[in-house]
Amino acid sequence: MAGAISANKLELLQIADAVAREKMIDRDIVVEAMEEAMQKAARSRYGSEYDIRARIDRKTGETHMSRVREVVEEVENHFTQITPQDAKSRYDYDGEIGGFVTEELPPMDFGRIAAQTAKQVILQKVREAERLKQYEEFKDRVGEIVNVPVKRVEYGNVILDIGRGEGMLRRDQLIPRESFQANDRVRALIKEVRSELRGPQVFLSRTAPEFMSKLFAQEVPEIYDGVIEVKAVARDPGSRAKIGVISYDNGIDPVGACVGMRGSRVQAVVAELGGEKIDIIPWSEDAASFIVNALQPAEVTKVVMDEDAKRIEVVVPDDQLSQAIGRRGQNVRLASQLTGWDIDIMTEADESERRQREFAERTAAFMEALNVDEMVAQVLVSEGFASLEEVAYVEPEELTVIEGFDEATAEELQARARESIEEMNQRTLEDARAKGAEEALIEFSGLSPQMIGALVGAGILTLEEFATCADWELSGEWTEGPDGKRVKENGILEAFDVDLAEARNLIMSARVAVGMVDPDALLALVDSESAEGDAGEDPDGETDAFGGDDTDPEAQ
Repeated sequence: MAGAISANKLELLQIADAVAREKMIDRDIVVEAMEEAMQKAARSRYGSEYDIRARIDRKTGETHMSRVREVVEEVENHFTQITPQDAKSRYDYDGEIGGFVTEELPPMDFGRIAAQTAKQVILQKVREAERLKQYEEFKDRVGEIVNVPVKRVEYGNVILDIGRGEGMLRRDQLIPRESFQANDRVRALIKEVRSELRGPQVFLSRTAPEFMSKLFAQEVPEIYDGVIEVKAVARDPGSRAKIGVISYDNGIDPVGACVGMRGSRVQAVVAELGGEKIDIIPWSEDAASFIVNALQPAEVTKVVMDEDAKRIEVVVPDDQLSQAIGRRGQNVRLASQLTGWDIDIMTEADESERRQREFAERTAAFMEALNVDEMVAQVLVSEGFASLEEVAYVEPEELTVIEGFDEATAEELQARARESIEEMNQRTLEDARAKGAEEALIEFSGLSPQMIGALVGAGILTLEEFATCADWELSGEWTEGPDGKRVKENGILEAFDVDLAEARNLIMSARVAVGMVDPDALLALVDSESAEGDAGEDPDGETDAFGGDDTDPEAQ
């Protein structure tokens, strides 16, 4: 490489061509590296303070070196700047301030040290170009399956030969109990490519759910053609997996197509994965149906869904419990991963016991609050009444339709319910005052006595403190936990069905009441937000005036 610096002009281009071909990089990158090397060597001779530039003609190989100075009104650095007067007298410069004057430098003969420095610069540039090319090549191959030989095994990690570089198959990305030796061929998924100083790092996986999806795409032509789609995969690598598939052609059974004739297709995937058992499940838009299918081979008799929490309660026959849960909880865990729902499993006996317990608790509550006998309370619970508020404020006709209840009975029950609610409200407010609650908070419109009790229990005693709350603190929000599952942050007023919009209105009204917000400015803000809302777009998309972000977490 030292000869490249002192070579004649034709040899420079020939060397650049040879290096570019050998390293499979752009010739201009090599020429630019030569120019930078020349500049560095020249600065070491003339002084590093100067702005010295080298240029190699891409056609002729002619080398030009020059010193460049910027024309400025007032010179701060004499090495790189010059006044217009000096530029005019010395270089006949008639341009404007901000331009540059160039002084050609004579060709220089590089000494041994300068040539060695230039060589290092060129080698470094070439290495950087190689790494960039490798990174650009592999980053576009993320999600692709490769079949490559093993170069070596280091501390349980398998190093693979992936062509222009090495890939790492870490221990935690290997299927349990499988091992490889040098020169073994391995199929794996390119999972991640990182650009680091030592070059691109390519990480592969045999345990990723996407690996199974890609294997099925290789074995099932209908998946490759897009007629069948793999919608979800959950794996316990080396043991068991569940895969949800859907067909976009009514004439093709997605499960049968993935199984293949006599199981040939699925067995090819099972063999690649070391005997991992695979349940192929028809995917459905209806979450309940999909979850029931995902729990196969267990039978499900009833489901109760909480869509906000993405939690479902599944009831199975007593003799199906162990099958639904699976060995060490494997079946229900995979079904939960596959569907994205938290699944609680109980037997019919457990569910019956819980229903009886709830029935008894509600009966006892009605007996005490309404001062009625057990039979009347049981009738109310049986008819679906769950709270005193429901009894107190429903239309009387909903009570009179119950067998044995006439108008007089309905009126008496509603009067007792309202009286009981009023007594509870008074006790709640007295307790709030005893704990130091401010009258302004107690009398604030929009807060029921029970809500005030909840606020005081959370340590909010004044209207000012209430006004500084964030909307989600009142209504609650859903966040994603470290394991990827949705986690519920309970809101102070969530038990009273206060949603995000209602929480915002309450907080803003409190801010107006305590003087934190000008009512006229608030009205203008509401009008502008209404106009933006009509356009289907929020103006900032970030944090709003209520202390929360613009996205309803419960709607996510």
